[in-house]
Amino acid sequence: MIYLKNLLFQEKFHSRWLILVIDLMVVLLSLWTSLYFKNRLQFDPISLYYMMFYCANAVLVFMIMKIHTCIIRYSNTRDMMRILITVLASNITFLLLYNLFFTFYLKIDVRGLVDVLLINFFITSSMLMCMRIIIKDVFKFIEATSYKVEKENVLIYGSNEPSILIKNALEAQKGFMLNVQGFIDNGVDRVSKIIEQKRVYPIKSIESLKKRFDIKSLLITAEDIKVDGKREAVEKCIELGIKVIVVPSSDQWINGKPNLNQFQDLKIEDLLERKPIKICNEHILGEIKGKRILITGAAGSIGSELVRQVLMYNPEFVVLCDRAETPLHDIQMEIEDGLYGNRTRIFIADIQNTGRINTLFNTYRPQIVFHAAAYKHVPMMENNPTEAILTNVWGTKNLADISIEYKVEKFVMISTDKAVRPTNIMGASKRIAEMYIQSLNNLLFEDHFFNSDPAKGNQTRFITTRFGNVLGSNGSVIPRFKAQIEKGGPVTVTHPDITRYFMTIPEAVQLVLEAEVMGKGGEIFLFDMGEPVKIADLAANMIKMAGLVPGKDIQIVYTGLRPGEKLYEELLNAEEEVIPTYNKDIKISKNIPVSYTKINNLIKDLLELNLHNEVDLMVSKMKTILPDYISNNSQYEKLDIKLIDKHMVN
Repeated sequence: MIYLKNLLFQEKFHSRWLILVIDLMVVLLSLWTSLYFKNRLQFDPISLYYMMFYCANAVLVFMIMKIHTCIIRYSNTRDMMRILITVLASNITFLLLYNLFFTFYLKIDVRGLVDVLLINFFITSSMLMCMRIIIKDVFKFIEATSYKVEKENVLIYGSNEPSILIKNALEAQKGFMLNVQGFIDNGVDRVSKIIEQKRVYPIKSIESLKKRFDIKSLLITAEDIKVDGKREAVEKCIELGIKVIVVPSSDQWINGKPNLNQFQDLKIEDLLERKPIKICNEHILGEIKGKRILITGAAGSIGSELVRQVLMYNPEFVVLCDRAETPLHDIQMEIEDGLYGNRTRIFIADIQNTGRINTLFNTYRPQIVFHAAAYKHVPMMENNPTEAILTNVWGTKNLADISIEYKVEKFVMISTDKAVRPTNIMGASKRIAEMYIQSLNNLLFEDHFFNSDPAKGNQTRFITTRFGNVLGSNGSVIPRFKAQIEKGGPVTVTHPDITRYFMTIPEAVQLVLEAEVMGKGGEIFLFDMGEPVKIADLAANMIKMAGLVPGKDIQIVYTGLRPGEKLYEELLNAEEEVIPTYNKDIKISKNIPVSYTKINNLIKDLLELNLHNEVDLMVSKMKTILPDYISNNSQYEKLDIKLIDKHMVN
């Protein structure tokens, strides 16, 4: 079989000119057959001229349409359609030339020409298509019998054009040891239909198909997927131990063919995704285009994505500020390798350093500031509260005050749901920062304080955005779970009932940008985080996605809540109300901001305690500023008891 395959399907044997000759022979045979049906083989010299002229015309049309250049064993429905068009064009051009040449110049009348051409169209097109189908099937048969390697049986989600392209690509390339057994679709109009010789099955059939064909994987195309149907199919496959593979869209294929390295295992982010968030790109473009933008924390998860997305809206330039040298260098290299390298400025600085931040503002005069620099890890900040205060409170205050001095147009602070009824140092520090940012918005500053015109007051509009956990961010549970699974477990979860809100980094940044457009000043924007996710379920699904069984192959171990950790997060305080916006995914928290004088004095006292390293007094001060700050599973719970006793005495 291998010898026969090499003989018949080597590239030299497969010359386009040989295909053209074979096609011409088919044309001659078809024309002869057509004449037979019409004239009962009553040939004469005129009929011979007729055939010669038709073949010459056919060769010209076939060469123009290039049907002989296609590799027959890769023929598809488009190639078949091209054959129909080519044969039709050949007959039409011959008819026109016949009327011009034979009838007008030679005065020869060949009766029944239209009838012959009609019969010839059906015979020629049918024979050319059948020839290609037979050759393709013969090649597949020889290919299948030449190699004894067993292919893995797979299903493809969806039955639209992208899914069909994947199926054809898998069958055309011998490097893919995958055998498509059918399509999975949730569309009632497609189920039980046959597409490209493969049946379309409903999602509920996945379990029976696994048993019948020993299905190993489900391929999901990366375009035109209905989230609900995909989620249902994916969850079914995960439950049955079927691997889920994401195939890139066809426009990302190399030389028009998918590469095995482009196939990726399904990520837990895909399983948790919601319906796409819609934002108004025109509004964002009008706000950012041509502006000077500063992004603090530019090397972090949110900050780096802010850099990527802001650059797409054609700012004058973007200043990337961070104190982490290596991550900042990495994002710089990424940007310089792209289209926007000349629109970035790198500035290494700590937001606590007043002199350095003044230099930044004096040099680049930013018009919009996105403040993403912060300490965010709850247990680490619980053990290092002084640093949480210095960065999250003093650093934010320092940056905001300098923004007012340099008349920044808008200042957007990235906050967290952990600032709501905080139970830890990190959340409390972010809430105090929120309060200071809100207090600045309508303040009239004295001339000596910021060296600005008192009549004009504060020209900077301060905006806060608040959302929960982002998928794939540095230090999030997903990379940790993945590493634990790769090591063979166990996967550690703090509590069986702990839940968290999740959002992808790109969609969080999209909402930050739209909130910046909406913001008039003083608002706290809340993002729709969807439904909370149970972390234990998340861990179990990740184990299943790795083809393993939770509790059997990989154990899930509960380690207890970490210092300062909540069982669940909130986006609103109990007394807060929300106002809807034109974007259903963004709402505004309606609360009464504290006065600037009050919060400024409280922060000064807090920083004074921080300076002298009076940790317990400092945390007590935070609890005084935030009456709803009650420590949870933390060494600072003792301070809550003291405050309660103090209030009782008073």
